[in-house]
Parts: sequence; C-alpha cells; structure tokens
Amino acid sequence: MTLLISVLAAVICTIVWYVNPRRKELKLSVLCFMFWGASIMWLVDAITEYIELGADYFAPELQDMANDAFLGLSVVALALVIWIVFLLIKDPEGIVRKELLKK
Repeated sequence: MTLLISVLAAVICTIVWYVNPRRKELKLSVLCFMFWGASIMWLVDAITEYIELGADYFAPELQDMANDAFLGLSVVALALVIWIVFLLIKDPEGIVRKELLKK
C-alpha cells in the first residue's frame, strides 16, 4: 500500500507540474522529487521483502494493509508539510516578506 500510495501521489504531482504554468514559482519540482524518491524507496523495500517472503508477500493480512496505508498517507502528508515549509522559506511571491515588514 505504501508503494501504491506514493506512486499515485507522484503521478498526480507530475501531472499538476506538467499542466501548471506557475510550476517554477510554486516549486512543484521539489514536491515531485520527494514523491518519486519515496516511490523508489518503497519499490526497493517491496523487492527486498519479496525476496525474503516469496509468494507470501502478495497475501498480506488486513491489519498489515491498514498499517501500510496509514504509513503511506503519513509519508504523503509529511512531504506536503515539508513542501509548504520550503515555500514559506523561499517565499517566491514575496507574500511572507511583505506581511513581516508591515508589522
């Protein structure tokens, strides 16, 4: 589930990056790299686990699937938080800077 969720997030992010003309301002490439990096990480984990478990890898228990889904959603949420913090630090449109200088 973690692999599936992270690949889905990576594909959606890549599509948004491709069609959005403001992709450079919004630093969407950073978000795409995080999601694709997580996808590669989970793919390596899946391959390693398949080597260890064999065919049992494809028959997970319901509780294991729920834990993996929660982990996958947590990874996506963490990547989004990191991206938002990155945007606030970079402040591509100067909004944060203007608000801080007002006070």
